[in-house]
Amino acid sequence: MRLAPAEAERSIRSVVEDSLRSEDFFRFELFTRLGINDSMNEYSPEVEEEVISETKDEVREPSMYRVLLHNDDYTTMEFVVEILITVFNKSPEESVEIMLNVHRKGIGICGVYTYEVSETKVNTVHVLARENGFPLECTMEKE
Repeated sequence: MRLAPAEAERSIRSVVEDSLRSEDFFRFELFTRLGINDSMNEYSPEVEEEVISETKDEVREPSMYRVLLHNDDYTTMEFVVEILITVFNKSPEESVEIMLNVHRKGIGICGVYTYEVSETKVNTVHVLARENGFPLECTMEKE
């Protein structure tokens, strides 16, 4: 036996409404038995809570690492400045200053970062240098 569309819709609607009413009743009964107010966000003094886990008071800062660029006779100064701007987010003025340190002193500090960030920046410099045909060396050392 097939129901007309209007009858089928009424039948489905009544089943859904009955289900919702019984679900609300069940929730009300459960909350009442547990001493929980109607809203889950409200505090109920009848319910005692206990903290099971403990927190560690000692939190150590992560180790920091200096990322260094090393001088060589082949990498252009322009490329070093470009690396400092793109990889290390340095301003053009800072980039020129660091590049001159690399050129004059043989080494320049690009920045100080956590281990993972330092490692990523060193690898990025090596990939970009090789792609552009330069032997630029970049290393990291614990601060």
